[in-house]
Amino acid sequence: MIDIISLIPGRKRKTSTGWYSFNAICCHHRGHKPDKRNRGGVIFQNETDWTYHCFNCQFKCSVSIGNQFGSRVKQLLSWCGVSDQDIDKMSFESWKHRDILKDLMTQRRSAITVSFKTVDLPESCEPFDFTNPNHKRDKEYLERRGIDYHSNKFYVFTKDYTNRPGIIIPYYYRQEIVGYTIRHYDDRTPKYISNQQRGFVFNLDRQHPENQILILVEGQIDAMSINGCAYLGSTINDEQARLISSLNKEVIVVPDHDRAGLEIGTRALELGYKISIPDWADDVKDVNDAVLKYGRLPTLLSILQNRTTNEIKLRMARGKFK
Repeated sequence: MIDIISLIPGRKRKTSTGWYSFNAICCHHRGHKPDKRNRGGVIFQNETDWTYHCFNCQFKCSVSIGNQFGSRVKQLLSWCGVSDQDIDKMSFESWKHRDILKDLMTQRRSAITVSFKTVDLPESCEPFDFTNPNHKRDKEYLERRGIDYHSNKFYVFTKDYTNRPGIIIPYYYRQEIVGYTIRHYDDRTPKYISNQQRGFVFNLDRQHPENQILILVEGQIDAMSINGCAYLGSTINDEQARLISSLNKEVIVVPDHDRAGLEIGTRALELGYKISIPDWADDVKDVNDAVLKYGRLPTLLSILQNRTTNEIKLRMARGKFK
C-alpha cells in the first residue's frame, strides 16, 4: 500500500534479519541530534503492513491494512515529504479494506495451526547457576532488575559475546526453545539482540489454566517481573492475538508510560482487551520500574484496580506524556 522505503531520504540497507536500516529521519524533527549511525529501521510484516522504530529517539509507529493511520504514522509520512491530502487518502484507502481484512483473518484463524521451529542458542553458552562464582555478574544484574532467577530460566556466555557481556533469555513454547534474546549489560545500542519468530508471545508457557487473567506487556523483563506475557514489539499482530485468545482469559495490556508505549492502547481495545495505566510516579516508566519501586504485589494490585475499556483514559494518558 505504501512504499515507505522509497519515501525515506538517504541511503538504506537491508539487514540479515529483514530490517531496513537508515539514518533516522525522526530524530531531527523531534529535536534530537541527527542520527548518522543507521539506527532507524523498518520491518515488513507482509506485503502491506510495516513497523518503523528508531533505536536512537525510540520513536515507533506501524501501519496495518484495514486500520486508519495513527498520529505517529501521519507524522512520519509528513517528515518524508508526503502532503496531508495524500496521507488522508492513503489512510482512507487502508480503512476501506477493513471488511475484506476481517473476512481473511477469520479464515486464517480457523485454518492455521500455531507452530514454531526450535532454534539453537548462541555458541559458548551454558545454563545460569546462581551458585557459580563465574556467574556473579549475571546474578547481580538479575537481582538489580528484581527478577526471580529461581523460577525463570537463563543462559550465560562462557566467554563475552562480541566483547559485550550479557545474559540470554530463552523463548519457550510447549517446553521447546523457539527463540531467545541477548540482553547486553552496557549502555551501547542495541541493548537487545533477538531471534524471534512471528506470532510468538513470550512467557506463554508459564500461564496456568486456572489463572483467569493474563497481563500483557511489551518487554521480557517486564513480563518476568509479574509473571505476565510480552508481545515483544510495537504492536500485537494477528497471530499473537489468536494465540492469546486460545487461552480464554481476561487480557489486560499495560503500556509503557511514555507516548510511544501508549500507542498499543488503541490496538488492545480493538482486540477486546482491557488496558491499565496506573498513576505511578513520574520516574516509573514501565512494569519493572514499578516492581522495583513499589514491590510485586502492590504493582499487580494497581494494574488490576485500573483496568478499563474506556478510551477516554487512554486519551488523557497520551496528553500527559506528550
